[in-house]
Amino acid sequence: MVIPAYNEQATIHEILDRVLASPFTAEVVVVDDASTDSTAEIVRSIRDKRVRLLEQPTNQGKGAALRRGFAEATQPYVIVQDADLEYDPADYPRMMEPLLQGTADVVFGSRFSGGDSRRVVYYWHSVGNHLLTTLSNIFTNINLTDMETCYKAFRREVLTSFVLEENRFGIEPEITAKVAQGGWRIYEVGIGYDGRTYAEGKKIGWRDGVRAIYCIVLYSKWGSTLQVRKAEPLVDWVTKKRA
Repeated sequence: MVIPAYNEQATIHEILDRVLASPFTAEVVVVDDASTDSTAEIVRSIRDKRVRLLEQPTNQGKGAALRRGFAEATQPYVIVQDADLEYDPADYPRMMEPLLQGTADVVFGSRFSGGDSRRVVYYWHSVGNHLLTTLSNIFTNINLTDMETCYKAFRREVLTSFVLEENRFGIEPEITAKVAQGGWRIYEVGIGYDGRTYAEGKKIGWRDGVRAIYCIVLYSKWGSTLQVRKAEPLVDWVTKKRA
């Protein structure tokens, strides 16, 4: 498991308890993204040899934390687990089944294709997720229902087959594009979802949505042809226009 964490002192202990209770957990790599609360101290207090804590020197974003965690993972399979309680490790058997059966190389856990109960939160977030997933499907020619999901499980050789670049939430469309271009076998399974509100610590914002659109195009096979400029990301351009 790879767990990126930033200021998650309220939930990190409970999620680690749940992760460690799973029979699928052989290794937990927690990447603390320079938290300003006691997240790192709580992780250090857990006496389980399967848990490793990596600390980023500065806050760099979820993507940077995942990139470091992927590089440090040693097990044959890697699952991404957020440090909050939105995603439940009880869904690991569903995530792992296609991998263990040898039918999949990557498994996406979809919040929108069945599974267990799902907390109802923000309507416009749901609209945004469907829009980004549709746009990603157009550029990758794969048929996902939830590209932006946190829950992704990989054979480790998939993660070593490409280089990831995104530092923040653009990592999700980047991973999707590079997995699709690599011709890896992708499965999707339904999962439960207990979404949290901004008051409860949700961090993603509209700028991340704009960046996701940019990344969908940038990392597609047409990105270089369209000459998408990395020097001035679209999100920065939009921010300038709004100023």
